[in-house]
Amino acid sequence: MVHVFMYSSFHKTSIFWYMFTATMLLLMSYSIINEKMEHETSFLTYSMYGIISGILLYSLFWVGHFFIDVLDLPFQKEVTKLYKLYSPTKIWQYVVLFCFIVPGEELFWRGFVQNRLSKFMNNPYSILIGAILYASVQIYSGTFIHIFSALFAGLFWGFLYSWKKSIPLVVVSHLIFDLFIFIAFPFR
Repeated sequence: MVHVFMYSSFHKTSIFWYMFTATMLLLMSYSIINEKMEHETSFLTYSMYGIISGILLYSLFWVGHFFIDVLDLPFQKEVTKLYKLYSPTKIWQYVVLFCFIVPGEELFWRGFVQNRLSKFMNNPYSILIGAILYASVQIYSGTFIHIFSALFAGLFWGFLYSWKKSIPLVVVSHLIFDLFIFIAFPFR
């Protein structure tokens, strides 16, 4: 089901933001209705860990991008393509990104998928399989770097969720990461 929605989102770039927003709203609603979300940290703790981890993840991506440039790896064109086709450009796109898409992704991929997987297997496996599933739907973007980036970020946020048992923490981390990668210091 998720693959059908994500294919529809990426299939036509002119409607990407509409379809992706609708997909995340649907998945977020499904997750809230069907899964009890864990939340074991205080506001101060999840805010602090979320901000630090979001900056850390962005820093790791920055290092990766630096090596892509320095080593002249063939991924710079893919990065440019991703920014050109899928970056938010209008105010409403930034609003839905920060208010619906980021929380929706974390509620679904960590709060629902990873949480369900952890009931049937050990945490390292639930983190890994959850991250692979998260990355698998990025195939429709048409770039290897997006799939790899999603896998890396999915492992990072999956570990963070498993460690602290806090959806708000991973949402804050994801928000900070997106703030840096789309607004403060994009890799354009």
